[in-house]
Amino acid sequence: MDPKAFHTLSYGVYIVSTWDEGRATGCTANSAIQVTSSPATVLVSINKDNYTNRCIAACGHFALSVLAENSDPAIIGTFGFRSGKDFDKFQSVAWSVRDKMPVVSDACAYICCRVIGTMDTATHTVFLGEVVGAEKLSDNPPMTYAYYHSVIKGKTAKNAPTYLAEETETGKWVCSVCGHVYGGNIPFEQLPDDWVCPICGQPKSAFKKR
Repeated sequence: MDPKAFHTLSYGVYIVSTWDEGRATGCTANSAIQVTSSPATVLVSINKDNYTNRCIAACGHFALSVLAENSDPAIIGTFGFRSGKDFDKFQSVAWSVRDKMPVVSDACAYICCRVIGTMDTATHTVFLGEVVGAEKLSDNPPMTYAYYHSVIKGKTAKNAPTYLAEETETGKWVCSVCGHVYGGNIPFEQLPDDWVCPICGQPKSAFKKR
C-alpha cells in the first residue's frame, strides 16, 4: 500500500469545539465533510485519545470553525498539540458563543451541529451532526491541508487520521511538541529568548537539535 495515495484526497483545517461541563474545549481536525444538504448534515472524525472526543459524546453537540489562509497558525498548534483535559485552549484565542456553541473568532465560517449518529472505528469516532446554525464570517479563502503543509510548513499531530511518520534531516532544530522544523534565515542560537514556535507557541527551549 502506498500511503502517498491518501495525500491526493482533499482536506481542510478546522477547530472542532464543544462544551466540557460549561467550559469551552476543542481540537484541530482535518477530516470534516458535508454529507447531505436537506437536512444539512456534516461529519467529523475525532481520535478516541483526544479529550474532545469524550466531551462531544457527553455534550451531544459540536461546532466547526473553518480556518482561513490568513488565520493565525498558532491556533492550529494550540488546539492540535495540547490536551484540553489539563489546558484551557480557549484562554489564548478570541472566541464567542454562536448558536449556543463556542466558536473561534479567527475563522472564515462556522457550523454548529447536534450529534445524530456515530460510527466507531479502531482509532477514531465519526460524529454525524445535523446542522443547527452556520454563518460565513469573511471572504478569506479557507485553508486547505495542503496549504498548511506547503506554505505554513505545519506538521500533522499523531492523533490525526492522516498522520504519517516523517523523517527529519539531521542538524535541524525541531520542536519537541509539534515537530516543526526551524528553517529561518537567522541561526537558531541567535533567536531572542522570547521567540516561540510559530505553529504551537512553545518556547525556544522546547526545540531540540537532531
